[in-house]
Amino acid sequence: MKYVGAHVSAAGGVENAPLNAEKIGARAFALFTKNQRQWVAKPLTGESITAFKANMEQVGIAPSQVLPHDSYLINLGHAEAEPLQKSRHAFLDEMQRCEQLGLTLLNFHPGAHLNKHSEEQSLAVVADSINWALEQTSGVTAVIENTAGQGTNLGYSFEHLAAIIERVEDKTRVGVCLDTCHTFTAGYDLRTFDACEATFAEFERIVGFNYLRGMHLNDSKPELGSRVDRHDSIGKGKIGLECFRYIMNDARFDEIPMVLETIDEGLWAEEIALLYSMVKG
Repeated sequence: MKYVGAHVSAAGGVENAPLNAEKIGARAFALFTKNQRQWVAKPLTGESITAFKANMEQVGIAPSQVLPHDSYLINLGHAEAEPLQKSRHAFLDEMQRCEQLGLTLLNFHPGAHLNKHSEEQSLAVVADSINWALEQTSGVTAVIENTAGQGTNLGYSFEHLAAIIERVEDKTRVGVCLDTCHTFTAGYDLRTFDACEATFAEFERIVGFNYLRGMHLNDSKPELGSRVDRHDSIGKGKIGLECFRYIMNDARFDEIPMVLETIDEGLWAEEIALLYSMVKG
């Protein structure tokens, strides 16, 4: 079964996110459990946690179909000790918030080497950071999001994702979120059925679908291989509809949260309905 939703607002408290998801016909959703542009946030209150869980039950969305996203400030591959430690503690806080909310996934960008050391060294630091956080938490899987490869960002190749996973000690608690826009602008074609066949065969060979824990469904404003991260609405960008039709009819994408991060939230309900309409009976 397919579970499609969007990255909804948690303004006013995390407990509002499930209700915002229900309003757009979502069967899955993403949220920030704290302000994504601040290092430190107030702890979640008992009232918010209780209300979040109650609202999840009310809207009928399982915790496994929620894909929280961590702060954009975090860089788990930083070369310098002080900013790395700051990032690790912020990431741990995000993992612990997921634990409190009864959620099982945490999506994050792997980080950037900032030209301070090599990609290989930085990927190893990312894996060490994941190991450090997993040792201090339970029940939450660290979900690495592939990137467009803008600047010095890591994670733009399937080989990067595989290199991180290889060094993670508890492989039952590490996974991948594939963002269609990032995949495309990193150089993997998705515009046709045959292109999708080739790209996802490469993903299976290098990483493995057994590690796929979520998807971000976004069209792309930039061209193939541009290494620029700019999302577009479904069917309105350079990828086109065929990719999303492929995903909606491939069982390898069943039972995971598939989340829109497209640019016009006014279209989310329409986009969710469009994606479900693609499923062949």
